[in-house]
Amino acid sequence: MVKIVVLGLGNEIIADDAIGILAAQALKSQLGDEVDVIESSVAGMALMEIMMDYDKAILIDAIVTGDNPPGSILEMKPEQLGHVIAPSAHYAGIPEVIALAHQMQIHFPDEIAIFAVEVKDALTIGGEISTEVRQALPALCAKVQEQIQRWKSEPGAE
Repeated sequence: MVKIVVLGLGNEIIADDAIGILAAQALKSQLGDEVDVIESSVAGMALMEIMMDYDKAILIDAIVTGDNPPGSILEMKPEQLGHVIAPSAHYAGIPEVIALAHQMQIHFPDEIAIFAVEVKDALTIGGEISTEVRQALPALCAKVQEQIQRWKSEPGAE
């Protein structure tokens, strides 16, 4: 049976950065025991410990590109993310975490789907989540559920 983790990233006290956490909270009640759903405010190498021993992973996070209206949901793969300049154990991006897991021969997800929500305000501590980002939550949760069902319907998934 394929072991899937859904990881909602962000910080609940920083305006729109809370979207990953809010999605994880909503998905916990929607998915039950179907997959593991984890809320986390960690980044970099700390993600390796959370993601190891899973076959597939979904990451949900805020993103600021300036190319899309707030509330837009971007579906990405790790290879679409840029590498972190001067990575360290304290700060590394997903591509660096994947590379290190492979070098260490750690059981790590063979497929990672990233759902990033374009946000308006990812900096205001104590700020409210924007209306546009909050309104994206139902569609975001639906996209995550669709990805889980695609993985579960693949040959050999059960």
